[in-house]
Amino acid sequence: MKQTAQMTDALKHALKAHKKTYADVAETLDLSEGSVKRLFAGNGFTMERFEQVCTMINMEITDIVQLMNERSVNLMQLSWEQESEIANDLVLLLVAICSLNRWTVEDVLENYKLTEAQVIHHLATLDRMKLIELLPGNRIKIMASPNFKWIENGPIQKFFHEKVGKDVFNSRFDRQTEKLVVASAMLTKKSNAELQKKLDKLMIEMDQLNNEDAGLPVKEKVGTTLVMAIREWNYGVFAGLRKK
Repeated sequence: MKQTAQMTDALKHALKAHKKTYADVAETLDLSEGSVKRLFAGNGFTMERFEQVCTMINMEITDIVQLMNERSVNLMQLSWEQESEIANDLVLLLVAICSLNRWTVEDVLENYKLTEAQVIHHLATLDRMKLIELLPGNRIKIMASPNFKWIENGPIQKFFHEKVGKDVFNSRFDRQTEKLVVASAMLTKKSNAELQKKLDKLMIEMDQLNNEDAGLPVKEKVGTTLVMAIREWNYGVFAGLRKK
């Protein structure tokens, strides 16, 4: 019964991530919204209905199982207040990014003008947020899930949009370690959702590569930023040519 409740909870969070409501589920299952709320509250899903809801958000039951397992162990997202605390403290933000990139305390001290006391203080804050676990010997254990995401349009995203975005694109992207791809297509909403799912998997692969490289010296690695975006958009320069 406990696992069923965890599965239902994971499905609920998957719906939220895909911006779907109980009303959308009700339409898919041909039920009233009240009936859907009772399904989620009482874990009363049949396998058939559970699969129908998964299909609605372009996921499989195995995806929900994976999400359930990740949620039971790892942090998926911080609160708005926690993100605000990080975004408003540049040193805390630096320590958070370094930690998520598998840097040790020694790596941070070697590369930045911070004292050990400062680093430990901020690691303790991240430990309190459950983003990391500060272990004996000042070792850092990442508690963020591979699917961890900053809040959409939240404090961290706004910080990077305002402070970092222009800097990221201030390049000709002609170096061996750089690549800029701009593509456009006419897609259905279903195809768009499928593409977004592939982008999510690419982020997981990037995190896996980050884990594989974690044991290598920092001097052998370079900070690498991947920016991905997808939206409904027609080229604004053609706006004047479009029929009303």
